Amino acid sequence: MSKNGSCNSNMNANAAAGGGIYGLGLLGAIVYYMIHAANFWMVLLGLLKAIIWPAMVVYGILDFLNY
Repeated sequence: MSKNGSCNSNMNANAAAGGGIYGLGLLGAIVYYMIHAANFWMVLLGLLKAIIWPAMVVYGILDFLNY
């Protein structure tokens, strides 16, 4: 690590890129679920699904690889 801390800036850039990808996925999931929502409760369920979509994807992949 250098004296001015330039090593940490590279790690921060990588974290920002991951957050940006997650943010775009979150926005896309919200749009998808809101288009298909028929009532208020479906809107709330869609928002919940949009927040936890990465966990659902990882679970599906691991379930697929288990068989």
